[in-house]
Amino acid sequence: MVNRRPTIADVAERARVSKGAVSLVVNDRPGLTEQTRARILAAVDELGWQPSQRARALSYSRAFSLGFVVARDPALLRSDPFFPAFIAGVESVLAQQGQVLVLQVVGTAQDEVAGYRRLVRDSRVDGFLLSDLRRDDPRIPLLKELGQLAVTLNRPVQESGFPAVCLDDRPGIAASVEHLAQLGHTRIAHVAGPIDFMHAQARREAFLETLERLGIPPGPVVVADFTAAGGVAATRRLLADPEPPTAIVYANDVMAIAGISAAAELGVRVPHQLSVTGYDDTELAEFVHPALTTVRADPFRWGEIAARTLLDLVEGGRPADVQLEPARLVVRRSTAAPGSRPHT
Repeated sequence: MVNRRPTIADVAERARVSKGAVSLVVNDRPGLTEQTRARILAAVDELGWQPSQRARALSYSRAFSLGFVVARDPALLRSDPFFPAFIAGVESVLAQQGQVLVLQVVGTAQDEVAGYRRLVRDSRVDGFLLSDLRRDDPRIPLLKELGQLAVTLNRPVQESGFPAVCLDDRPGIAASVEHLAQLGHTRIAHVAGPIDFMHAQARREAFLETLERLGIPPGPVVVADFTAAGGVAATRRLLADPEPPTAIVYANDVMAIAGISAAAELGVRVPHQLSVTGYDDTELAEFVHPALTTVRADPFRWGEIAARTLLDLVEGGRPADVQLEPARLVVRRSTAAPGSRPHT
């Protein structure tokens, strides 16, 4: 005999009640005595029955899922360590609540708009997480038009009306530049992320503002795409300059680690001839050679808080903006005084 999964009818039969009574208990609704409720819960435990997500959604007119639409080339997304950690943080909260994350990765702005409209049309999600904010972000008026709830990662430039979960990138980048200046570097470059993204702009602005505050001439800025290939190309371009930088501040760890490799291929030793800093403090940052000086953020925590904030909003709450602890610099062996001797 083939074992089958228990059904709501099996629970009702075991507890000697109707299927409607079981539904009242599962959906935490009134209308039953405590004795009947206890008998139904005992039957649920004995049979190991779990109500289907679809049944819950129909009962509550809710999807019990959150949406996350990411407009990036999948090849670029694969190399960005932020998203796996962030999604893990989101899932750690949703799993406890019996909910799911609906993820869509799209390549163009047109596909992005279509993705939001499709999820809303099909009633697939109860709200959205918005990452990679842009100036005059078109998603905010779109979601308002569609009557959707959302939480933004950082505050958009325009008024949104949505709660924001924020992490300030600037102190970490400023600390990187200050650290390099204290070591004696005066020719410091920056490999930035895509200028469309507000967080890439914030890191670039913090880099330039800190140089100005310290009285150091503004170093060159090369815009890349957060990928290893982008980091390699930007590093080669900077080191080909007649007066190359003695230090480079990268906008993420992937580009920084790739930059160390590119420098080695060109015969430039890190950190003896070139100091390198990253951003993210990914798992590999501590184990590359030399270990990477970088800015430690916590995308897992960011995902947790963003998910909880959106769930609160979906449940009818009015959550306030959340300001996370700023990212901080972690000094390792990829930075040293310019022209320093190799470690022995």
